[in-house]
Amino acid sequence: MFDVKDKVFLVTGAASGIGAGVVRALLDRGAKNVAVLDVNINAGEALIKELNAKHGEKKAIFIKCDVATNDVDTAFDETFKQFGYIDCVINNAGLMNDHPDIYEKQMLVNVSGLIIGSMKAYNAMRKDKDGRGGTIINISSIVALIQTPLLPIYSATKSAVLQFSNCLGMNVHYSRSDVRVIAVCFGITDTNLIKGRIGCIDEETEERMMIAIKKFPAQCIDSAVTGLLAAYEKGDSGSTWLVTTDRPAEEITDNVKKAFDILGQGVFTQ
Repeated sequence: MFDVKDKVFLVTGAASGIGAGVVRALLDRGAKNVAVLDVNINAGEALIKELNAKHGEKKAIFIKCDVATNDVDTAFDETFKQFGYIDCVINNAGLMNDHPDIYEKQMLVNVSGLIIGSMKAYNAMRKDKDGRGGTIINISSIVALIQTPLLPIYSATKSAVLQFSNCLGMNVHYSRSDVRVIAVCFGITDTNLIKGRIGCIDEETEERMMIAIKKFPAQCIDSAVTGLLAAYEKGDSGSTWLVTTDRPAEEITDNVKKAFDILGQGVFTQ
């Protein structure tokens, strides 16, 4: 079991929604400090004011950060400067929008930004490079576990997150670095991502999406937060966790491994 108490956390996309819920829960559970990263300055500063009023001055800091840019380097450097170390990075920032005007930004945020942030954290934390270990939690999605015609680009980004997290978290890396890497696959959650039009590749797909989204129950933010923290407390490096439909977090690492065993059949057969 890993304990939140007295640990320093950095959370991206943390000014609202699941990210803000996670930040609140971390400090409620005794986290030493939290860095809140987000592009929304007003929401971020309001959250920091709330958190520091409740938990004490300088327990939390807000850093404006667009993870699709070199803001990431500045944000990490500032967090280390303020708090001395980062014990856990939660890469929560994400876009769900396949619209032709948006999908390139979605790819940068969901994949490039997440990988850059993960590697920045990994190299700073790794014990074999003067760090003291730590944890990286990357937010994937149920669309990395299924195939759907509704969000092909978003699904591709979240599949990339799952593969990256599983592979970086493998024991060959963990045994040297003492940096856990965990993937969390959220189901549909009641956040702004599902409010209004989603943004699909064309109007026909958008109409199908609007019908589909109404058919599936959305879990509450508290369930998502509780599930993520369960993965932090219990998860081995390289593990995958499913958090959906207000159920307790479920480790699905064996299912993912079995799926790749099937996909890999014949790959190395001569």
